[in-house]
Amino acid sequence: MNASHVVLYRYTIPFTEPITVKRQRLVQREGIIIALRSTDGQHVAYGEIAPLPGLHQETLQSAEAQLFELLAKHDLAAPEMVLDGLYPSVRTGLEMAMINLDAAISGVLPSFSDVRPIAQNVQVNALLFGDTPLVMQRAEEYFTLGYRTFKLKVSANTITNSVNSIRELHRTFGDTVELRLDANQSLSLDEAISFAKQIPLGSITYIEEPLQQAELICDFYAQTAIHSALDETLWQKPELLSQIPEACLAALILKPNRLGGISAALHFAQYAREKNLLAVFSSAFESGISLSFYTWLAASTASKPAACGLDTYRYLQHDLLETPFGAENALLDPQKLYRDGVMVRLRGLRRTSLWTM
Repeated sequence: MNASHVVLYRYTIPFTEPITVKRQRLVQREGIIIALRSTDGQHVAYGEIAPLPGLHQETLQSAEAQLFELLAKHDLAAPEMVLDGLYPSVRTGLEMAMINLDAAISGVLPSFSDVRPIAQNVQVNALLFGDTPLVMQRAEEYFTLGYRTFKLKVSANTITNSVNSIRELHRTFGDTVELRLDANQSLSLDEAISFAKQIPLGSITYIEEPLQQAELICDFYAQTAIHSALDETLWQKPELLSQIPEACLAALILKPNRLGGISAALHFAQYAREKNLLAVFSSAFESGISLSFYTWLAASTASKPAACGLDTYRYLQHDLLETPFGAENALLDPQKLYRDGVMVRLRGLRRTSLWTM
C-alpha cells in the first residue's frame, strides 16, 4: 500500500436543518477521516468512514473499533485479503484512502473503467422534501440555479401531500425538468398502485424503492408502467437484481459506503452499463472528501453520467475541504473536484490516534 503511517481524525458537522433517516432525527453528521502517509513522507491521502444512523448497521464506535483491530495487525500490504469482511463504511474509507494515495504517488488520476472520454461534467439532482409550499419554493430556487433534475421524497404517511407536490411540479415545470421519486420501501403494492394512478401520466422518470417487498416490483410495473430504481435492495437482497427483469427498472442507486466499498459500487456500475440502466451515484450525507471522490467515480464510469444524488452537501453547515465541495449551475467539474477533494482542512478535524505500519 506504500503507507508508513496512518493518522485517524474525528469530525462533527451540524446539519443546516434536522434530517430524518428511517425515523431517526439527526442534527449533526459525525465520521472518521483516515490519513495515509507514503513511505517516503512526500504524500498524504485521505478517506472517509461515516456510517449514518438509520442507514448503516454499524455504528461509528463499532466502525472505529474494527478499524483499530485492523490497524493493530500491521498488515495492509494485501488489501484484497484484509478488506474482506469489513463493515461497508470502513471498507469504503480504506479503499478511498488507498486509491487516493496511489494517485498521489503516481501523479495520475484514478482510472476505474475503460470508458472514454471521461465526462467533463456531472449533473446533480436536487433533493426535495416537506409540504408542497416548501417543495415548490425550493424547486423554484433550484431551477433558477440551473437544476433540471429533482428528487422528491414520498412515503405512505404523506401520499396526499406528495401527489399535490408532483401535480404542482408538473404544472409549473412540465417537461423542462426530470422528476424522480424516492419512497424508501414505504409502500405496499396496493398503496403504490393507488399512488401511481393519482399522479399525472409521464410526470416522473422513476421511483426509487417503491415497495416494502421489492420482489413485487415487476407487478408494480405491469400495473402502472412506471419504472423503479433499486437502492436498499442492492445490499439487503442483492440476489433480486438478477431476478427483476431490467425492463421494470430504470436505475441503480449507488451509495458506496453502504454497498460495501468502492469496488462494490464499481461492480454495480458495470452491471448498470451492461443492462442499459442509469448508475446514479449517491451519498449518505458525507463530506466533500467523499462527494468529490464519488463525482470522479460517476465521470469515469459513464461517458454521459446520470444526474447524481450528491446535493446533500447543502445540508452540512461546513465542509472538511480547503475549497468546499459545490456545484456551479447544477454541474460538477470532476477533475477540479477530485483535485480539491484531496486538500483537507485539518484544522476542522480532531486527531484521535497515530499508527506506524
